[in-house]
Amino acid sequence: MDVLAGLLEGPRARGAFMIRACFEPPWAVRIADGAPLSVMVMVEGEAWILPEGGGTGGADKPRHIRPGDIAVARGPDPYVCCDDPATEPRAEIGPGQECRPLGPAHAGRYKDLGVRQWGESPDAPAKMLIGTYQLRGELTGRLLDALPALLVLPAEVWRCPFTPLLAEEIVRDEPGQDVVLDRLLDLLLIASLRAWFSRPEADAPAWYRAMGDPVVGRALRLIQDDPAHPWTVVGLAERAGVSRAALARRFTELVGEPPMAYLTGWRLALAADLLREGGATVAAIARRVGYGSAFALSTAFKREYGLSPQEYRA
Repeated sequence: MDVLAGLLEGPRARGAFMIRACFEPPWAVRIADGAPLSVMVMVEGEAWILPEGGGTGGADKPRHIRPGDIAVARGPDPYVCCDDPATEPRAEIGPGQECRPLGPAHAGRYKDLGVRQWGESPDAPAKMLIGTYQLRGELTGRLLDALPALLVLPAEVWRCPFTPLLAEEIVRDEPGQDVVLDRLLDLLLIASLRAWFSRPEADAPAWYRAMGDPVVGRALRLIQDDPAHPWTVVGLAERAGVSRAALARRFTELVGEPPMAYLTGWRLALAADLLREGGATVAAIARRVGYGSAFALSTAFKREYGLSPQEYRA
């Protein structure tokens, strides 16, 4: 398993917020729900997404999306979705997906339109499919840290095969439908991020770029495949076919941290994911991620996260 595959195993939506939003121009909604990640697919019409960061280059740059385009917005910073950057927000979405009008003139403007439909009219010219992960624990922390505040995949560079299925399923009211939509959201996110990381304009994280290196990529895969193994720099270097000094230097240069620091971070991130899932004891998780005892894991975990494993799970 490569490092990207390991990270993309992390998304596990649990009762994600899913909606088909329908808007009549002029329209604008401020999103301030604090959610860790939202995926938006433009189905009909066009929209702008404006991160609240100054409107300058990079991740703060306003992005125009058209039918078939996919946008992924990383929280918790607010952003605005609108028909035009000049349109003032009519409503704000807060924590728990509560909608409040911004001014008496807009009271009742956006409302429930039926099964997972919301906005002004089901026949409105602008339609978006929106899926929101509501808890950071549903996503791998290292995956979130690797993403910009906003990324967009235009339909002309990549057309997602899951969009038609999501558009059909999101308005259905069948037994187990929430679970179906959770899994579709996970697939949509995974496919989108895999496509984005392969784009030349993507500011891919150092570990992703390092995967292509014949030496460091090998070391990363060894760590990923067997985090419980008692790895040392010497052991990784032998398996990668280089000297200890050569691996340490090259790994730090490409990944941005030494091999053992990366291994520790990976083990603790994996432990955090396992703690969220519940079921396994701290001692069992410790053995699975390469710590000799629950005490050893607890000490390292509290140093990294500021909480004991039990407190983190709670």
